[in-house]
Order: sequence, then C-alpha cells, then structure tokens
Amino acid sequence: MSETFTIKIDGKDCTALQGETVLQVARREGIEIPTLCDDKRLDPAGACRACLVEIDGQRRLQPSCAWKAADGQDVKTHKASERVQRHQDVLVSLYMADHKLDCEGLPIETGNGNDLRAWAKDCSTLKLDPVNAPRVARPGDKNPYIEFDPELCVLCARCTRYCDEVEAVNAIALTGRGSETTIGTAGMRGLLDTSCELCGGCIDTCPTGALIEKKAAKTLPEEVEKVRTTCNYCGVGCQMDLNIKDDEIVRVTSPDPGTTVNDGNLCIKGRFAYDFVHHKDRFTEPMIRGEDGQLHPTTWEKAIAFAAEGMKKVAQRHGPEALGFVSSSRCTGEENYLMQKVARAAFKTGNIHQCSAT
Repeated sequence: MSETFTIKIDGKDCTALQGETVLQVARREGIEIPTLCDDKRLDPAGACRACLVEIDGQRRLQPSCAWKAADGQDVKTHKASERVQRHQDVLVSLYMADHKLDCEGLPIETGNGNDLRAWAKDCSTLKLDPVNAPRVARPGDKNPYIEFDPELCVLCARCTRYCDEVEAVNAIALTGRGSETTIGTAGMRGLLDTSCELCGGCIDTCPTGALIEKKAAKTLPEEVEKVRTTCNYCGVGCQMDLNIKDDEIVRVTSPDPGTTVNDGNLCIKGRFAYDFVHHKDRFTEPMIRGEDGQLHPTTWEKAIAFAAEGMKKVAQRHGPEALGFVSSSRCTGEENYLMQKVARAAFKTGNIHQCSAT
C-alpha cells in the first residue's frame, strides 16, 4: 500500500498519499480550489495560476495542481488566506479584461458552460478596461464539427495538451507570441488538412466554451437533461451523456474523467454521429415484409418467430452450414455472446462473425 501522511489545509488535517498533489488531496477532502488548466487526464501545467495556494515556508504562492503534498505541510487556500484571495480577485479581473462578457458584465456562458464565469461570481472583481488585442481564429475552417471562438479563449492550453498527451496527434498548438498567441494549426490550416482526428476532446476539456460543437443547438447547460448511456458504435463500451432538450438530442458530452471505462474520452462517432437517432428513415418498431412486398409493423414476438421459422426452413432444406450469423460491434459483449450461442447451440453452425472480431 502507498505510504500515507497528514497535511493541513485551511487548518483541517487531511490524509495524503505518497506522490499526490495538494490539489488532489484538497478535492478528495471536499475543499474547493478553483482551476482552469487542470484536467485529471493531463500532466499538471500550472498555466492558469488559478489554483495558487499559500504554503508555510514558501515565499511565493505555489500552484496546488503541481505542488506535491509533504508530511506536516500547512496549506492555506483563498478561504483562509487574504493574500490568496487578493491574488484570485486580480487574476479573474485580468482574465475578464481579455474575455467576451455578457450584458451583466460576466464572462459569457456557452453550451458547454464557462468555468471562468462560475469563478468570477465568487470573486470581488476589479473594473479593468478591456484588452484590445483580439486573437485570430483559423480563417475558413470548413470542418463540420469543431468551432473556435478566440474571444472566449484564456490560453489555458488544455486543448493543445489533450491533443498531445491523450490523442498524440498534435493537430493544434499555441501559436504566435505575446498578445497574438492563439490556438492554431500548422500554417493556420483548417482541421481537415491537419492530423486532427475530430474526436472533439478539445471541446470536452475546454473550460470556457471557446471550443464548441458547430452543429449543437445553442442551448445552455441548465436547459438540457443529461442521460447516461453506452455508445453503440463499437464494442469498447464507452460511456457518454446525451444532452436532451424537448425530447431530442442536442449534443453528446463526456462523463467526468476517472469515472468511466473510457475516462471521459470519445471518438468522432461517439461524440458527433448521433443524427441517426432522429432520422426520418429510422425503424422504430419491428417490421415484417408481407405478401404485397411491403414492410408492415408487427410485435417483437411475431417478428422473432417469423425470423426463426425462416431460418429453420433454410436449415431443413440445405443443412445448417447454409446459415450464417452476423452480429454487430455496436452490440454489447453479452449480446454478441448470445448471438454465437444461438448459432452454435440452436442451429449447429459455426458460421458466426461480427465486425470487431472480439
């Protein structure tokens, strides 16, 4: 077992594990420390400076996302340190001066939320003049899924780090220098002309909604109901949340990292290919072709009996090897197991296959 020890956070004794950061310990203990650049799937970067805390014996404030917990450490967050709270008030104000604001003077809320907006509500912000240094987006990017609004970007680098550390494709990066720094690509080309896999992981990890799904309805997080389900495109079993409004899916989002088998990651199909759910040609009930050659609605019991009777006739006439069973990688492992059981045990044939070959 990992060695444990005790540190103090805001006067509370907290048990820490060897190798944990101060932020990890605080979160487990229910102590809130704001952050913009932290993602459990990524190596700590300390880029946004939102999670700075006061550590006894340290002259400067330190990033809790990267600072390792040590035995006997005494840590103060903004709840217990006026110095940390003053730092956060000024930092949020600087971010807001370089960020698109709504009519209430708060960071604008997007369909994917905005962590900066939630943070600003808890701070005594200063009224700073807006920064006149607009960042550029990728001109004429015709990819069908991902939209980038540079005025919402706070350069936390979560999207570029995700593209590097998780997807390992490096399609996007921090480009430019100084006030012209932005999220760009090689030669500022569109994503379709780069190594981008259009997985949408950059959308998922973006804390301010600067990266958002193009085809998603312009709905706010509080306007949708989230329904946890399993992606049906392959046999991995990725978990995802369907965002429902007026009985229709308006977008797909990922569960929190570390809570599901896919760790909050999805591929292009799982995140964007949900149009078939509401397609006008989709079958929504079992159908049997009648003597008139047309498909007619029926019950599941009748449809299954009809299919079984047809397969029995083929086996009686031509033998079991005349039958072949094809399952789908969209099925669960349990469903594919039952399909091969039907083929081998019920119809005595080994002609069974499914496209992921698991």
